[in-house]
Amino acid sequence: MTKENYDGYKYIEGGVCASKGFVANGLNCGINPDKNKNDLGAVYSETICDAAAVYTQNKVKGAPVIVTKKHLEASKGKAKAVIVNSKNANTCNADGEEIAEKVCSLAADALGIKPEEVIVGSTGVIGMRLSIEPFATHMQELIDGMTVEGHTEAANAIMTTDTVRKEVAVEFDIDGHTCHLGGMAKGSGMIHPNMATTLNFVTSDVAISSEMVQKALSEIVKVTYNCLSIDGDTSTNDMVSVMANGLAGNDKITSEGEAYEKFKLALYIVMSNMTKMLAADGEGASKLLECTCKGAPDQDTAIIVAKSVIRSPLFKCAMFGEDANWGRILCAIGYAEAEFDINKVDVDLASAAGKVAVCRNGAGVEFSEDEAAKVLAEDEIFIDIDLKQGDAQAKAWGCDLTYDYVKINGDYRS
Repeated sequence: MTKENYDGYKYIEGGVCASKGFVANGLNCGINPDKNKNDLGAVYSETICDAAAVYTQNKVKGAPVIVTKKHLEASKGKAKAVIVNSKNANTCNADGEEIAEKVCSLAADALGIKPEEVIVGSTGVIGMRLSIEPFATHMQELIDGMTVEGHTEAANAIMTTDTVRKEVAVEFDIDGHTCHLGGMAKGSGMIHPNMATTLNFVTSDVAISSEMVQKALSEIVKVTYNCLSIDGDTSTNDMVSVMANGLAGNDKITSEGEAYEKFKLALYIVMSNMTKMLAADGEGASKLLECTCKGAPDQDTAIIVAKSVIRSPLFKCAMFGEDANWGRILCAIGYAEAEFDINKVDVDLASAAGKVAVCRNGAGVEFSEDEAAKVLAEDEIFIDIDLKQGDAQAKAWGCDLTYDYVKINGDYRS
């Protein structure tokens, strides 16, 4: 996957432990019967963090989402730890919230902190009862094993049908202080815009108030995770949380300004790259699709158009078949719920193999099918749309729709 470079920001290793003062770990506690797969993870900050989160917009919300929201409200945006499990979503269970609270209490006791300082997440099968026993048996081992190097074990612990671990971190400067921001994500299916999409945990050592963390997160999620679609299903457990512990030593960011913009760009870099990782690892996916809509009258229009194309099943199937059926792109643009003149629209298909113009002013143009086939044979495909009706632009991400997607989801509970 191609990473964009940004002046003043350097990609580094470390995921959620790239920021000063954070440690993590993951292990198998028995929720997943495959002992070779981690199913329980933790992230911890040595000092209290200013924290914020965004959550699924599904009316059915997993117990961990409800409990995390309660905790951040009770603590007035403060947190020190994340505890997360995979294989069982703890959703649609009568005792779900009780179990989620017990998990937080077990983690808090092991860490010597308050339960409301714990962010909790779960991912996996919906409607399956979750026993507290595996957590009670393995929590101390999990906590005792936390290290700076433990970010990989934690990232492995949140994987379900994911085929690769998803971690990104950057280093940057604020007022002469070296700062870091890193994250880990999970998600491969049941992903659709308008929430926060999947489980994502971000850490930073920047000093910034919880109010400004929430503001930055809400702004960045709109143009990253909310512009991602794998299959049209919005999960019940989706969450993005950010914890910032201030150990970088910069003057605390409490209002908009240059320092806030630097933090926000770091958040965008990490979240946009994790968004692309999620799209590239869509269930059964063989191609990452990135749609850019420019020339829009406003950003909302650009987002709506780009997302409309990315979530079109017919278009996604065409990309799997490496078929330059550009009419499916125009069709998806045409039913986008936004106001613009379709007769001005240009469309190009591009990849590392080149670029092919397929539509000008809302009508098809002649192109070489052989050249188009070369372009679409690559594993990263770019769909470039120009509405030619303004200066706003936005991107959306997704993947092709393959035979393997059906195979995976026809056998998900096993």
